[in-house]
Amino acid sequence: MKLYAINTGFFKLDGGAMFGVVPKSMWNKLNPADENNMCSWALRCLLIEDGKRLILIDNGMGDKQDAKFFGHYYLHGDDTLDRSLAAHGFSKDDITDVFLTHLHFDHCGGSIVREGEKLIPAFKNAVYWSNEDHWQWATVPNDREKASFLKENILPIKESGQLQFIKVPGKGLDANGLLNSTSFSDNISVRFVNGHTDKMMLPQISYKSRTIVYMADLLPSVAHMPLPYVMAYDMFPLTTLTEKKTFLQEAAAKDYILYFEHDAMNECCSVQATEKGVRPKDCFRLSEL
Repeated sequence: MKLYAINTGFFKLDGGAMFGVVPKSMWNKLNPADENNMCSWALRCLLIEDGKRLILIDNGMGDKQDAKFFGHYYLHGDDTLDRSLAAHGFSKDDITDVFLTHLHFDHCGGSIVREGEKLIPAFKNAVYWSNEDHWQWATVPNDREKASFLKENILPIKESGQLQFIKVPGKGLDANGLLNSTSFSDNISVRFVNGHTDKMMLPQISYKSRTIVYMADLLPSVAHMPLPYVMAYDMFPLTTLTEKKTFLQEAAAKDYILYFEHDAMNECCSVQATEKGVRPKDCFRLSEL
C-alpha cells in the first residue's frame, strides 16, 4: 500500500464561521484572517494505492462553477487535482474508487465535470462511494445546509450508474464507547460521525504499522483540536463536541496519526493527552512516514 497527499488548491472561508463561538482574539493567532475576515484553507485529498485499487478520498471543489461562486470562495494556489495526480504518475482515468466523506461542495465538487451542456463523472472508471443515509440527507437538504449541497455535484453521480453505498452500522457508540465503524477493504475501515452533517464518513487506514484517520470536517485543522473550537457550519455542534472528545481520547491512547483535509499548513499530526486535553504532539508531512 502507498499513500499520496493530493492537493487541489486553497479556498477562503470566514474565520468566525470556521471557529464558531471562539473569539477572534484567540483564533486569529492560529489562522490569521485577511482584511475581510477570511482565512485560507486547504482542499487536501488522499490517494490510496491498495493492490489493484486506486482510491481517491474526496476531490476538492472542482472548477465547473461560475465566477460568482468562486468570487465567494476565492479558489487560489497553483495546485489542481489533475496536476497533483500527475505528480505521482496517475490520471483521473486510473482511479477505481472515489470515496466521498460527505457531499458538501468543497469535498465532492471535483466528482462531476462539464462536457458541453452535459454534466458527467470526472472519474469514468471509478465507483463513487457514499452511504444511503447521507445521500438522502444531501438530496433532500434542510434549509440551513442546502447551500452546501449543490445538485450539479451530486445528482449526476447517481444518474451515471457509478454510485454505490457503504452500509451504515448501528447508531452512536459501540460497547467500548468508541465511534462505530464498518469495513471498506482489508486495510481501510470507515468511522461514522453526525455532528457536522448526517453520517459523515472518516476513513481509518492501516499503514506501515500505524493507524491514519482522514479527519474530513470532524477536525478541519490542528487549530480545531480544543473541544470548544467547533465550526458554525456544523449542524449539531454538541454532537461534534462529544464526537471530538471521544475520538481524540482514543487517538491519544492508540497513537493514531490524523490527516487534515483543510489545514493550510499541516498535513498530519500525532496527538497526546495533556492537562488541557488532547493536543498536537508532532506535525509532519505524509511523505515523512
